[in-house]
Amino acid sequence: MDVLEQFKKNWKKNFSSIQPKNSHLLLAVSGGVDSVVLTHLIAATGFDFTIVHCNFQLRGNESDNDELFVQSLGEKYGKQVLVNHFSTQQYAGEQKTSIQVAARELRYHWFKELSQNLSYHNCKIITAHHADDNIETVLMNIFRGTGISGLHGILPIQKNVLRPLLFANKESIIAYAKNQHLSWVEDTSNTTDKYTRNYFRHHVIPIVKEVFVNAEANLLANIERWKEVEQVYSQSIELIKLKLLEFKGNEIHIPILKLQKQAPLNTIVFEIIKDYGFTAAQVQDVIQLLHTDTSKFVASLNYRIIKNRNWLIIAPINNIAVKNILIESNDTAVIFEPGTLGLKLLDESTAYTDNNCLVQLDANLVKFPLLLRKWKIGDYFYPLGMQKKKKINRFLIDKKLSTTQKEKVWVIESNQKIIWVVGQRIDNRFKLLKSSKKILQLQFLPSLA
Repeated sequence: MDVLEQFKKNWKKNFSSIQPKNSHLLLAVSGGVDSVVLTHLIAATGFDFTIVHCNFQLRGNESDNDELFVQSLGEKYGKQVLVNHFSTQQYAGEQKTSIQVAARELRYHWFKELSQNLSYHNCKIITAHHADDNIETVLMNIFRGTGISGLHGILPIQKNVLRPLLFANKESIIAYAKNQHLSWVEDTSNTTDKYTRNYFRHHVIPIVKEVFVNAEANLLANIERWKEVEQVYSQSIELIKLKLLEFKGNEIHIPILKLQKQAPLNTIVFEIIKDYGFTAAQVQDVIQLLHTDTSKFVASLNYRIIKNRNWLIIAPINNIAVKNILIESNDTAVIFEPGTLGLKLLDESTAYTDNNCLVQLDANLVKFPLLLRKWKIGDYFYPLGMQKKKKINRFLIDKKLSTTQKEKVWVIESNQKIIWVVGQRIDNRFKLLKSSKKILQLQFLPSLA
């Protein structure tokens, strides 16, 4: 079966709902042999299409010559060519990312804009990724440690992007181009090892093929099997998540006792936290939180995971500033919803008016980091002057606070013990004694709002 027949068969298998009569295609064409063959195949199947070309301005005149070639390709097929010139190096510097990542982000962002803004019905983006690209991607994912989700490689459909050449290897694509007397341009950057993909292409895969001659075919077959394995795996993970995760506003609460009973624990923890920017390398740090007695945390770029009694809490960092604030020993002031909290470490007690907004505690009994948060049902402490614990809810009722006033009450924890109901009463276990050597002074300044 030749490439065109395979192409039609693959299209029917993966994209049967997308037909010439109901769709318009945006073909991402670089000018290389892959995209040139893709254009020829799409034209042969009768689709209406527009050619889109990215000039990343990374190779000087060569980039401009590629653009001119793509323009001539548009003339050959009688199709419109849309070109975008990107300041790729500048973007990579601003975003602090690699040239490869920068080019990918710029390319797909533009493609998405085009598909949304052009007045075509059922507009789809088509790229020329092929089987060799898929093999390279899977191998790189394995070494990156992306987990089972990385084993499916490049998907034929991702949102509005279609990749109909994944069935064909590079050798068959070149053979088809020569048989059809197609011309194309060569990207000289593909011959260097500057980019990770090129290194795998030029060195890793050839060495593997010296030992396993059928390595590429075996990998392609495995990719298909791994896709199905991932489906079973994902279904199991989703069931576990349904049992464990409790969504409370912007926070995710996980009961520690239930989590510890799950197996394999490492895998389940990874699958829970990866969606919030955490990496596989942080799994053990999160598992250690299950056994810690302090309010330590593990952070990703946008989230933190903290332990609070029998729960792990995943919360956006900007949300933690509202509901859960970690206070380190070197902090002197913390701004939170009701006002400002001031902290001072004193060598000796000073005279102060005990109005419950300015308190002094035995610093040697306080362990940092402290956790500043809103009180909740089930919280208890030992009110100053009492030897028995008391539920905070009952304490606030006895204080005759209204429901609205109670909702505004915050507490401070040290090593999972509440040391102060802010603005109300300190815990008797942390009061100053004659033997106290260091004093932690806390002052609450309510907001004027």
